[in-house]
Amino acid sequence: MIVIAENLNTRNKVYMDAVKNRDKKTLTELMEKLKESGAEIINIQCSLDSAGDEDTLPWVTEILGDAADSSISLDSRNTQALKKAIPLCKKPPLINFISETEPEDQKTMLSLVSNTGASLVIRASGGTIPTSLEAKLQIIERLLEMANTADIPNERLFADPSIVHIGRGMGQKHLLNSHECIRVLKELVEPPVNTIAWIANVSTGLPKALRKPLEATFLSYVAGAGLDAAMVDILDENIRKTIYLIKSFRDEIVFAQADIS
Repeated sequence: MIVIAENLNTRNKVYMDAVKNRDKKTLTELMEKLKESGAEIINIQCSLDSAGDEDTLPWVTEILGDAADSSISLDSRNTQALKKAIPLCKKPPLINFISETEPEDQKTMLSLVSNTGASLVIRASGGTIPTSLEAKLQIIERLLEMANTADIPNERLFADPSIVHIGRGMGQKHLLNSHECIRVLKELVEPPVNTIAWIANVSTGLPKALRKPLEATFLSYVAGAGLDAAMVDILDENIRKTIYLIKSFRDEIVFAQADIS
């Protein structure tokens, strides 16, 4: 399982203050901590709607490239920002994300990904997040076709079933169908496509004490469906232990009791 740190997001006040104030020292320290905690890829989010990313995303990307030898996930639908940021990555980055409604200029996004060797998250969303398994799969199928037409192979695509919080009106049904979406994609799509999920979304709105244990349990649940990559709070001990055990059960690492004691 690929571990993607989602910690550099708009909810992280220390991070966002550092971005606003161009505080390179604080950003470097945050990035080093994520790498030391086991992040294989670090996701960079500078805004919720991609506004202004053409100024902030390249700056943060360059610092991350200098501070840590981790791969980068660029969380933006701003194609101008991506054009500036992608050349600053030491390795082809993961672009997060494209859906049926974002970005507005989908052709430019797909061309950019295709020409740079980047990978791309394709998200099961079309303005709203579909409830049914069939609707999720239909959207992903259409996005797969678009990406393949733009010469982006399945091996560089990460299908996201769109996780919603369990407390939402139909949250439990959404989550069940997201699990099944991952399982079906792993079983039926040829050549194989990667799957990805933003784990923290499952606990949005819940009391702080409940969130991390819930996220860790949900991570195990979707890992059982064959999840390839997880966007997680890598600084949380519950999450790190769960990742360690998942990797152990999959024989991706050598288990040692001392590592989780």
